[in-house]
Amino acid sequence: MKSPRPYAPQAGSGAQSLTERRKAATQLDIARAACELFAEHGPDGTTAEDIAHRAGVALRTFYRYFRNKQEAVAPLLAGGGDAWRALLAEEDPGTPLAEALERAVTRSLSGPQAVEEGLEVTRGLLRAAADDQALRAVWYRVNQDSEEGLVPVIGRLAGPDADLREVRLLAAAATDAIRVALELWSATDAPVSGPGSPAELAVLCLRDLTGAMAPQGRNPPPRANPPGHNRPPQHPTR
Repeated sequence: MKSPRPYAPQAGSGAQSLTERRKAATQLDIARAACELFAEHGPDGTTAEDIAHRAGVALRTFYRYFRNKQEAVAPLLAGGGDAWRALLAEEDPGTPLAEALERAVTRSLSGPQAVEEGLEVTRGLLRAAADDQALRAVWYRVNQDSEEGLVPVIGRLAGPDADLREVRLLAAAATDAIRVALELWSATDAPVSGPGSPAELAVLCLRDLTGAMAPQGRNPPPRANPPGHNRPPQHPTR
């Protein structure tokens, strides 16, 4: 039986061709195997051959998709970001962004048994990453990609007059809220739901990171002119 993917199911395949779907499925099988083995034996105790064997593919197939063993977990981690952006995209334009972000974060980190099981897989993976710089680099890169993908989603909800600076800051805050929450939670034995859960921690982190920003859902304030923009012209003294 295939193990669940980290913390959220991946978004649908959309208009992918059958060949693309098969490739994506193979990559996910390899990623699941890598996550399992890293959690069981750590990155140092796992080889690319081990991952390929667990996934049921040839070693050459592994290297067709991934440069090294740490890179193999990226499709699973990216799937979590895809899922939570899809949940946020379901919100109606004009919905107060703070409300929409909290709702999407909570939904993505709680609910069905598959999500809870996936969170446990994520916990094992992040614990393994604590002592492996290359695995942490994959985790950070996936979060950066997720943040960039979040910008147009927040921009659509905020409306055409939204300040891009505020939109990007919100995307960064929301991404970091989930990242920090999962990292903090993974270092503990806290449950996957209820007090101390990733969903609760992520909402707290989101509120802390966005607390200093202007109330969301309002028209963005006008941009301030640079110093001296409205200053009357100075005439040289004779």
